[in-house]
Amino acid sequence: MQKTPKIRLRDVSKTYHLTGQEVVALSDLSEDVHEGDFVSVVGASGCGKSTLLWCVAGLQQPTRGSIYIDDNEVRKPIPTKIGMVFQESNMLPWRTLLENIYLPFEIKRNPIAHSKIEELLEITGLNGFEKAMPGELSGGMRQRASIVRALAQDPEVLLMDEPFSALDAFTRDEMNLLLMRLWDTTKKTILFVTHSINEAIFLSTKVWAMTPRPGKLSKSLTIPFGRERSKEIEFSESFNKIAKELKHEVQQPRIKTSRTGTGR
Repeated sequence: MQKTPKIRLRDVSKTYHLTGQEVVALSDLSEDVHEGDFVSVVGASGCGKSTLLWCVAGLQQPTRGSIYIDDNEVRKPIPTKIGMVFQESNMLPWRTLLENIYLPFEIKRNPIAHSKIEELLEITGLNGFEKAMPGELSGGMRQRASIVRALAQDPEVLLMDEPFSALDAFTRDEMNLLLMRLWDTTKKTILFVTHSINEAIFLSTKVWAMTPRPGKLSKSLTIPFGRERSKEIEFSESFNKIAKELKHEVQQPRIKTSRTGTGR
């Protein structure tokens, strides 16, 4: 049975105008993310991965084309449907871990989802650290808190912009396993940006490979592994075959155009 598209991208392009020149970050991208899928976007620096995520979030508008969440065209942020996790945890240093998680509820003047927060703190191993200040937490713990903060709002779609890029390899592996458990528990639709091809394959049901700028979708590859995965799968022949294929796609020669500059 075909899943329902949760996110629809239709001919999405984004051009920046910087100091007198045009920078084409995204070009004619059309694809679907289905309900409950975990889709990762990989590509070289400057290929438009983060730009794509910010457009889906409604934080930027595409220059051309349309983005839909369900049947709603995204023209501005939709906090009831979309949660976002950034590269940095963005925790306020003068508030405790729990107070940082409460902050979006306070801003929106919504009732605090205490039971959901308690459940997420348990799953992420942060229970017992509710009163800790951000400066007392490791980088991995701060990122776990930012994921709890996003999921506590119960969004239908979770957007993640290289959330583990600043972590060491061991912590990053732990966060990958944690994120898989959270995805399995919450059944959220996730769009995840990463520079790591291995991370993308390990986490995802599907991986989008982007060409160098201007960013186009080079390949949309369904990952054949079941959801019960361990890190040992990265040493398998089938995993390495997929990694090699994706690496080839993202390392295609840059498309030459008259429009040059730096993408995002």
